[in-house]
Amino acid sequence: MIKIDGSEGEGGGQVLRNACALSLLTGEPFTIEKIRGGRERPGLMRQHLTSIAAACEIGGANCDGLKMGSTQITFRPGTIKAGNYHFAVGTAGSTGLVLQTVLIPLIHADGPSRVTIEGGTHAASAPPFDFLEKSFLPILNRMGPEVSAQIVRHGFYPRGGGKVVVDINPAPLKPMDCLDRGSLISRSGLLKFAGIPRGIAERLLGAARKTLSDWSADDFILRELPEDHGPGMALLIEAKYEGVTEVVSGFGKLGLKAERIGKSTASRIAGYKKSTAFAGPYLQDQLLLPFAVAGGGSFTTVKISQHTRTAADIIGRFTGRSISFENSTDGTHLIRIR
Repeated sequence: MIKIDGSEGEGGGQVLRNACALSLLTGEPFTIEKIRGGRERPGLMRQHLTSIAAACEIGGANCDGLKMGSTQITFRPGTIKAGNYHFAVGTAGSTGLVLQTVLIPLIHADGPSRVTIEGGTHAASAPPFDFLEKSFLPILNRMGPEVSAQIVRHGFYPRGGGKVVVDINPAPLKPMDCLDRGSLISRSGLLKFAGIPRGIAERLLGAARKTLSDWSADDFILRELPEDHGPGMALLIEAKYEGVTEVVSGFGKLGLKAERIGKSTASRIAGYKKSTAFAGPYLQDQLLLPFAVAGGGSFTTVKISQHTRTAADIIGRFTGRSISFENSTDGTHLIRIR
């Protein structure tokens, strides 16, 4: 039985998601206490309950302590099975984070699966659908499996109500080395909005355009969604290279000026473009689990986040894989999984 202190490292829900996925893959049960001990509101919230329940369903597992606010659970894995699964968060909790829990295990199932998840698709502190579709899944597919995703309905915070469908054709994961992102192919800024005044969306996009002054006006698109998909707005700025696509995002928030959101989001893509790293700050921790399960690999990235260091620690405890972080002379960092 692996014992985990959920307050260590990043101290959030990522520890739970990675632990559930790794437990299903390795057959190792675990106990975690002080769940989300690093957060202002510790304990399980709705999206964490959904993620763990989803892991139990796809893997024939059982879990003690699975209730709202719980700060300790014990998870005992069973056998991963392919199927047609449906999970509903019931709030604007992230569909992407629920998918993160079950995706790698289902890649090792006994056949194809379809996963439908309802909840939030575009909200802060979680990967938006566009990031998963354009940045993460293409790399995963190059490692062997075939995974496709479609968005049926957008779901913004705090209302949620979004829906995504993911089809998974399993295959063993193959190690990869991703050291060079290659030449820039295209770039774009897309602002999706629903149920808010168009003028606010235009101000946000205008601030992004002003910050990225060397981009063409044609690089920016304003897309209004049906009103019942909102209220909400999301700015998604994409830089597509030969080897990887980086997607940075910013989301509308009450009390936060639209111009500030547009400027800060654009500044982050500008920072990535100045670097030569393969993986941006959010892709780096997403790649650790599939690379470790594949048995090895390496990639260059920007500054190492606490999320990534915490994920590396959890992966090492379940798999024994060694994950090293090396500084490069050009300011990038090299992550190796052995």
